[in-house]
Amino acid sequence: MNTNSKIILGIDPGTLFMGFGIIKITGSGMSLIIMDVLKLSPKKDAYERLQMIHKKVCELLSTHSPNEFAIEAPFFGKNVQSMLKLGRAQGVAIAAAMQAGIPVTEYSPRKVKQSITGNGNADKLQVLKMLQRLIVFEENPKSFDATDALAVAVCHHFQGNGLLNNSSKKINGWKDFLVKNPERVK
Repeated sequence: MNTNSKIILGIDPGTLFMGFGIIKITGSGMSLIIMDVLKLSPKKDAYERLQMIHKKVCELLSTHSPNEFAIEAPFFGKNVQSMLKLGRAQGVAIAAAMQAGIPVTEYSPRKVKQSITGNGNADKLQVLKMLQRLIVFEENPKSFDATDALAVAVCHHFQGNGLLNNSSKKINGWKDFLVKNPERVK
């Protein structure tokens, strides 16, 4: 595994709550830098909220200097207006990262849950509990939007290091996984 350190910013976009989580990867270790939520007032104009999202993402990029940026893709819902608003929030966050020259990767909510818990249908509490085991933090966040963003960052790390989709290692159950991946056992 790469022994260089890297910092990953994960974003859970939203028009009222934008979750963000930043992790640092050093060797095989993963540590939490920050996890929080930007709360956006529904009383503000939609464009003011987009400006606040852009400003916050730029601030995170400037303060923490991440090497990589991962964002959750909007899920497909029935309400077209909600999808449009969410897409705009996502686009503003992506534009901030691209402007800073940071590579952007997008993950579906199902892919994020699958990579963290092994179950693409896991609930938010399951994701939180697994994150607490993976990164070792005890505090409960103010909002699941924050843990969703942290999960996006961790998912990106797992995907980028081939920990989940390593086609050279065919796995037949947990015993086989443990034999082929002894470094993953704590």
